[in-house]
Amino acid sequence: MNTIQQNLLHIKSTLPEHVTLVAVSKTKPVPDLMEAYNAGQRIFGENKIQEMADKWEQMPKDIEWHMIGHVQTNKVKYMAPFVSLIHGVDSLKLLEEINKQAKKSNRIIDCLLQIYIAEEESKFGLDKEELSALLTSPILEEMKNIRIVGLMGMATFTDNQNQIKKEFTHLKTIFDGLNDTVGSRRDALQCISTPKTLSMGMSGDYQLAISCGSTMVRIGSSIFGGR
Repeated sequence: MNTIQQNLLHIKSTLPEHVTLVAVSKTKPVPDLMEAYNAGQRIFGENKIQEMADKWEQMPKDIEWHMIGHVQTNKVKYMAPFVSLIHGVDSLKLLEEINKQAKKSNRIIDCLLQIYIAEEESKFGLDKEELSALLTSPILEEMKNIRIVGLMGMATFTDNQNQIKKEFTHLKTIFDGLNDTVGSRRDALQCISTPKTLSMGMSGDYQLAISCGSTMVRIGSSIFGGR
């Protein structure tokens, strides 16, 4: 058994049943991904749309491709025919473009709204007020080709476990309140299902994220090695 398969099976053995593993395969060559695929992995995460599209063309079609990086609106059309889940949706404008391109491909694309929880200026995402404004926008009622299935967030890159825990807990609180925010508009909003996915946690902090309520973890270097 090769190292990638060993790493993957070890991580899967540590995950509770309700937690989904996204194997972050950005910058890794197709043979590395195929090693994970042959060990049973079917969900891969990429942060560049063109790289993801190239891999999609080369690899088996039962793979779920997740876009985990920041998304530029002009690139959405390249992944609309096949992407399974877009993690980093941080504006109404981006949602509109995803909806438009999904319609062209005759698909409904699942999305996670990215929430800004870190103390670093470089991270993207909505704050609590922006999230509320987005969810109450009448424009959302017109969107039939997207489905908001939950939230995503990235903690500050730090060794301070208490800070990371505070940020994850904050995101879980927002996630728990999501149903209340949209509950009164459920009839008008076809594009929001009962939010089930809370994507938080990466190689260095996924176990802490799970203890704080994560249902989806994004793990790359612990599977494929460093970049």
